[in-house]
Amino acid sequence: MGARAYVLIEAEAGHAAALLVQIRQLAGVSRADAVTGPYDLIAVIDAADERAIGALVMHHLHPLPGVIRTITCLAIGH
Repeated sequence: MGARAYVLIEAEAGHAAALLVQIRQLAGVSRADAVTGPYDLIAVIDAADERAIGALVMHHLHPLPGVIRTITCLAIGH
């Protein structure tokens, strides 16, 4: 069945648009959108399992210039 997560992303001022382009290109990201509120972007990640989601967030999303912090919310029973 696989796993899905919603990743809330806080970006440095002026970096959200460039981050959105980069995040949409990451393998495993099925959707990414700019949003209003305390977070700037939300990405939906679909992967084989929770470990693959964690690896994508830690090794590919966090290192992007302009990412301040993320919160990963695993979907239950999608």
